[in-house]
Amino acid sequence: MTKSDIRHNWSLNEVMQLLSLPFNDLVYQAQTIHRQYHDSNKVQLSTLMNIKTGGCPEDCAYCPQSAHYKTGVDATKMASVDEVVQQATQAKKEGATRFCMGAAWRQPKKKDLDQVAEMVAAVKAMGMETCVTLGMLDQSQAEQLQHAGLDYYNHNLDTSPEYYSEIISTRDYQQRLDTLEHVRQAGINVCSGGIIGMGEGTQDRAGLLISLANMPKHPQSVPINLLVKVEGTPVADNDAVDAIDFVRIIAVARIMMPCSMVRLSAGRNDMSDEMQALCFLAGANSIFYGEKLLTTDNPQLRQDRELLERLGITTSQQQH
Repeated sequence: MTKSDIRHNWSLNEVMQLLSLPFNDLVYQAQTIHRQYHDSNKVQLSTLMNIKTGGCPEDCAYCPQSAHYKTGVDATKMASVDEVVQQATQAKKEGATRFCMGAAWRQPKKKDLDQVAEMVAAVKAMGMETCVTLGMLDQSQAEQLQHAGLDYYNHNLDTSPEYYSEIISTRDYQQRLDTLEHVRQAGINVCSGGIIGMGEGTQDRAGLLISLANMPKHPQSVPINLLVKVEGTPVADNDAVDAIDFVRIIAVARIMMPCSMVRLSAGRNDMSDEMQALCFLAGANSIFYGEKLLTTDNPQLRQDRELLERLGITTSQQQH
């Protein structure tokens, strides 16, 4: 596969065939492609800070920050620029190269976006990559963030277009695609992926990957989240995702989007070391690193360092 072979016209039948390959054949194909585009023993580290928690008017079925559910997550005021710089400084010291800031909004208001733009500029001045996730954006909002120095905007598609209405009723799929188009038009890198384990079928998982891979340009970052079940949300009692099925999603994402960074995001606390090792083998090359991921636990830093060391995987700041 060469760069000219990167495709944006995947069919459901092709992706379903990939997902049903014998596991060893699928992982071999994914690892082969991975090595053509990436260092096979290097992982990029990102840290995520919640700059504004809870009180979101959206009804996303998986989200403990939704005002629709009683999950014990209280709405908070937005963090200050100084608090953000303090946390970003610590994240950089721990080895993260990208600092992501998340706020529970449907769409940011002007005064809020002005403050986020200050945060972006301050973190950028520290020599880190910047990423924010703030809900929907219009074109002028995307451009304001780009002028502040934003490198990445995260806005997940969550699931397939067909299954989306089972998870969220307060906005539609096209609105998510529109936000990503505004981000692309503004010249910001796109970070977009989804969540596995919300009751979707294999065809919906394929549909999510097709929606991502058939964009005009593949997202530069593709976070694949394992559902974190939070009491009080509608999906709290869902069945656990089979580990091998999850690794298959990572492998197919790598095959379909060869240049993208495929990130293990939420749910790593529920993954064994062996499951994470298989994900790296299948083409994952980025993780969220830190002890909290928005409102849910993430593996302790020491655990992460030990696992990467055992696997002989270096991070972006380490020398070979």
